[in-house]
Amino acid sequence: MSILAKSTPSQVCFLLIELVLVLLFLLFLAAAVFTKPNIGSAAGMFICALLTVILVKRSAFVSLIKTAYKTQAGKMIITAIAALAVIGVITAIVISVLMISAANNLPDEPTTVIVLGCRVKENGPSLMLQKRIDAAYDYMTENENVICIASGGQGSDEPMSEAQAIKNSLVEKGISPDRIIMEDKSENTFQNIRNSLEIFDSMGMSRKAVIITSEFHQLRAKMIASKQGLECYSKSSPTYPPLLPSYWVREWFGVLHELIIGRK
Repeated sequence: MSILAKSTPSQVCFLLIELVLVLLFLLFLAAAVFTKPNIGSAAGMFICALLTVILVKRSAFVSLIKTAYKTQAGKMIITAIAALAVIGVITAIVISVLMISAANNLPDEPTTVIVLGCRVKENGPSLMLQKRIDAAYDYMTENENVICIASGGQGSDEPMSEAQAIKNSLVEKGISPDRIIMEDKSENTFQNIRNSLEIFDSMGMSRKAVIITSEFHQLRAKMIASKQGLECYSKSSPTYPPLLPSYWVREWFGVLHELIIGRK
């Protein structure tokens, strides 16, 4: 307390920011340790570590910038890095706003559901998949005539297909198996949508669906679905809060990839 009492308001502010960055770093690290490592956890740890070092050594950092800025090459490098940083921040903010706005958008009338699969563990659906199943159950209970496409194949480390796990859990909750159609061949979101649309077309169903997936995933799923001609709506499942930062940052890269390179 004596250290804080002797500190200026700006020093206290910097200290609080550093603590927040350390906590975020630990969240990204935990996500990498307890789930499959992804670009979101790696990028998150790098950014948090870099900003923490800059803040802790801010006097030396400012001095370095001033010295480098005196040369033409240094000025160009600093300007380029600053421009890239600003573009990166703006891009992340814009994508985040779009992700939030895409999270929940229900149709006015009952509509076929597509549940996007994710990891199945030895003892059943992963927490993330179970949340998606719960969201599907809620929608199907509220709309008793709605059909569900359970979509997801079987990975090499999964005891059954994700589609089978979704169906089993919904049936255990009381949903009639007659209302669930399995699509158990897909390996990614693109295939989830493509294979589900093949089922729609074979059954003469309208290309219109409520996509049920995690909130961070909805925007990219909608982008992929729209390219394939699906009129899509969304109902999101919540992500376990400590894991959300990692998956959220990962989706920044996923959305950019889909926007620039994604298949049509």
